[in-house]
Amino acid sequence: MRMRITATVLAVCATLTVAGASPAPSVKAARVMEDLGRGVVAVRAGSSQVLVSWRLLGLDPEGIGFNVYRSTAGGAYVKLNPGPLTGGTNYTDATADLTRANSYRVTPVVGGQEQAPSGAFTLTAGHAVEPVVRVPLRSGGAVKFVWVGDLDGDGEYDYVVDRQTSPQKLEAYSGDGDFLWEVDLGPNSRNQDNIEPGSSAIDVGHWDGVTVYDFDSDGRAEVALRVADGVRFGDGTTWTHENDARQFMAVLDGRTGALRNWSAVPTTYLADGPMAARLGVAYLNGTTPSLVAYMKNRRDDGAFNLMMGAWKFDGDSLDRQWTWQRGSQDAPDGHNTRAVDVDGDGTDEVAEIGFVLNGNGSLRYSMGPRGIIHGDRFHLADLDPGRPGLEGYGVQQDNPSGLLEYYYDAANGNVIWRHGGGPGDVGRGMAGDVDPRFAGMEVWSFSGLYNASTNRLTEPDTSLRPWPQLGLWWDGDLTMELLNDGKIEKWDPARPAPSGSLPRLVSTWNHGAVKAAQGGPTLVGDILGDWREEAVYTNASYDELIIFTTNQPTSHRLYTLAHNPAYRNAMTFKGYMQSHHVDYFLGAGMSRPPRPDIAYVP
Repeated sequence: MRMRITATVLAVCATLTVAGASPAPSVKAARVMEDLGRGVVAVRAGSSQVLVSWRLLGLDPEGIGFNVYRSTAGGAYVKLNPGPLTGGTNYTDATADLTRANSYRVTPVVGGQEQAPSGAFTLTAGHAVEPVVRVPLRSGGAVKFVWVGDLDGDGEYDYVVDRQTSPQKLEAYSGDGDFLWEVDLGPNSRNQDNIEPGSSAIDVGHWDGVTVYDFDSDGRAEVALRVADGVRFGDGTTWTHENDARQFMAVLDGRTGALRNWSAVPTTYLADGPMAARLGVAYLNGTTPSLVAYMKNRRDDGAFNLMMGAWKFDGDSLDRQWTWQRGSQDAPDGHNTRAVDVDGDGTDEVAEIGFVLNGNGSLRYSMGPRGIIHGDRFHLADLDPGRPGLEGYGVQQDNPSGLLEYYYDAANGNVIWRHGGGPGDVGRGMAGDVDPRFAGMEVWSFSGLYNASTNRLTEPDTSLRPWPQLGLWWDGDLTMELLNDGKIEKWDPARPAPSGSLPRLVSTWNHGAVKAAQGGPTLVGDILGDWREEAVYTNASYDELIIFTTNQPTSHRLYTLAHNPAYRNAMTFKGYMQSHHVDYFLGAGMSRPPRPDIAYVP
């Protein structure tokens, strides 16, 4: 059960008119986002301790407290805390009889009054001591990616997983692991070449072709999918077209996998074959979500055609808003796409490693003329809290100028500093606050660990910098942990060491997890509990999701990262998997983040 604590915020732009008075100025509406539940989760943190964790929501009122209740073996719920909890949204229960099943739920407390209770999470009797939630899957092939969305409208995340079989499959499961539906991607998914895949292939190379989100803001998430001839939807109907290279954007019902509606992918480059695609979400008007796509195919001369587009689904029709074609423009792309409000005006832009598009599909800026070329990874975040706006950090692949990495103003693309010494295929680059001695975030690839704002090495011995794969928030402090090769690690500036020698918090293989196709998890994101992040893997039999969720308490209280616009957009994109970022500075010495300008779906 869910209950809104705050009043509903208008989700449409409005102009007020009063008789005899001039019209009031137009008021920009808030961004409509998921009406999430509390996401209660419990794990055994020790032989006699259970860590219970839950969400603080983006629009929770100031001063909200929480009570934690436990039911043992189906008995009455008993309150565990003597007074409302107003610190971190987690609680350590050291009094449970862990030989029996224990269910936990929380009740918000506002103005001294308890509100409706959350949904419950049950820790089974004799449960293992592990920072893991296990979700059963049907037997099937290898899984590369997992997406989350509230498919059934209960306020909690459900799961969509791929199957890297031939032909490929897409499957949906409830949050508890109940199978919902399957989509067969058909004969045109058998070609899984990572550069020129088949017209309905998904999740090869840096392509995905799938994303999950509530596109029509009705409280239930849809599945967006690029389809072609032979795709069989969840209700058994099959998409047919006489030309196997023709492609279409489709929106599927999240509950059934049935086709809701479709829109043709432009045929501008059809003569060069089908277009591989990367899909995600952006709020191009600042209020409602759009599906955005990055699409490429290869010409006979080896060069690539690049087209980007946006579609709007209103619950009935799926309409293309715009397309942008690179043509001969110097606009360098990479292996990731991000949708972020780079200029702070409330509307999102669509960013590649070397250029940014405005919400209407026009080119905002390109960094090509500033010497930037193709690279594998880039980050957009408030890297320097002492400087207005957001900053970017990117790495380069064999830049003939010798450029290896660069730091820039995300609003206009002006390069603030750059490091040379190449050419070299840098391959990986990371951004996050890992050294609290320096204000703001650090950035690093293989040239050393630099404080972004000062362009200063925080560790003079560059061989002691961390491995630049993924970051996530896991333990109780505000600095970022590292997720590398199945290991959750902590880089300690007082005892610097390379990643192979760092203090290890979790070894995922000890809990049966196997790495996915890119050597990492299938998803990283804040999908359960408080603001710390989960890392989702599968087991070796691919019949179980293994969701790593923190077993460490924290006193820091932050609203769920999934209610931060930049972070939630980032969760919808795949490509070469990157860490997600909020649009405020999250790290040591941070200020309290501003309340997000959002409204919950009706």
